Amino acid sequence: MIKGIIFDYGGTLDSRGVHWSEVLWQGYQQAGVPIDKETFRTAYVEGERALARERIILPQDNFHTLLLKKVALEICYLPEQPAGSLRDKWVDEIAAYCDNAARSCINEARPMLETLHERYPMMLVSNFYGNIDEVLRDYGIRDLFKGIIESAVVGVRKPNPTLFRLGVDALELNADEVLVVGDSLRKDIEPAEKLGCHVLWLKGKGWTAEEDQQTHPNTITRVTQVLDWLDR
Repeated sequence: MIKGIIFDYGGTLDSRGVHWSEVLWQGYQQAGVPIDKETFRTAYVEGERALARERIILPQDNFHTLLLKKVALEICYLPEQPAGSLRDKWVDEIAAYCDNAARSCINEARPMLETLHERYPMMLVSNFYGNIDEVLRDYGIRDLFKGIIESAVVGVRKPNPTLFRLGVDALELNADEVLVVGDSLRKDIEPAEKLGCHVLWLKGKGWTAEEDQQTHPNTITRVTQVLDWLDR
């Protein structure tokens, strides 16, 4: 019997299971940035590495502020640098596009989260930049979660199952009483299963073609289907 739920955040609640590189790529296209996808993906990876090395994202940053910093950093890794005014225009437009996309996903998931909040204690377990508390507050869903286990805060990243163990312990439940919902088979579903948790894989567009071809018996295509799965 499920007595508590752990949600992943990025890619699960804020992008309908789509890898965030894909959302950003759509933003780059909307802004008219003249690069191909391979060039973008290289800049994306380098930007993520830089964010891991340096404390650029601050705890008080909401998601829009995070995106302004993240996109500005990625553009620094493009082979041809735009003029300052054009760079600022790209950053503003991409950040706005992605923030609006995330907000739309959160608003879509909100009724489900509110319903689950009435039935179960819930935790959020995420690889994030140290500001997810502020992100959730800005989107108006922080009070739906009992607590947050965030990689930048605890010093451990998924797929290390320690993050999920901390989430299970915070719920004060046994692993087999907890449902874990996430968008990554490797980072969410497999480590949670190792602990003995129930799992639901929200499958959307992944980082690689190999990921897109993978399957799992407990798969959903919309996060709102969590309610249907629990009520089956």
